[in-house]
Amino acid sequence: MSEDKNDSFLSRLKAAERRSGLKTEDDTKESADDKDGQSLATLALRAGTEMISALIVGVCIGWGLDKWLHTRAIFLIIFALLGGGAGVLNVWRLVKPPPV
Repeated sequence: MSEDKNDSFLSRLKAAERRSGLKTEDDTKESADDKDGQSLATLALRAGTEMISALIVGVCIGWGLDKWLHTRAIFLIIFALLGGGAGVLNVWRLVKPPPV
């Protein structure tokens, strides 16, 4: 019953905004398009950040282990690959559709 009240209120509010000239149907369509464009840019920025940060963490851990254990670049290579894989996994989780 509360959902009916909310729907009724929202429809009356939208009708009042249209009558008073505060919003038009074109404004709502344009704002939805802006939100889609903005969310795509935000998603791309976050995906890039996830990839780069995971790779940097992997490289730093590998470099630190190589310095500490006085080895050649074996840990650097291993952890760079692991960091890259973690970054790809994070981006995959970010862009995959939610379960239905």
